[in-house]
Amino acid sequence: MNWEKLKPTHYFKDPVQYIYTHTAYDTKEYDKLYENQNDPNHKVWQDFDSKYKMGYEIKENFDDINFNKAVMCLWFFKERSQLHASYIEINGKKLSYLPNTILMTESKDIKFIETKKKYIRYPVVQLDVSLETWKSILKRFDKVS
Repeated sequence: MNWEKLKPTHYFKDPVQYIYTHTAYDTKEYDKLYENQNDPNHKVWQDFDSKYKMGYEIKENFDDINFNKAVMCLWFFKERSQLHASYIEINGKKLSYLPNTILMTESKDIKFIETKKKYIRYPVVQLDVSLETWKSILKRFDKVS
């Protein structure tokens, strides 16, 4: 992922440090990945993997994310047919679950909240981001604690 696209306006510190953005990844490229999310061996995913050389896992549902990571980096692949609002709660703060949105934090207090009708799946891609990468992003913003 090109973390250079992250801006200081994507950084938040309340209630914990996190980055939340829907402008970090090109929408046209995201759409290609979205269309092929059920086929991780598809060329678009192979190209993504070759370009960014970072591990990732396509999760069928938000409940499947791995909390044993030093840095939680979640890229939302909200279903287009899901028209009602859903949220991610991080340490009690609600953030919208929107397509092509990235949430990055060290916090493990992350929950999914649906407001209405339950859908079968709430897909997310969990990106492997090292603590070193996270700290280098924060350092760019002078936010290392």
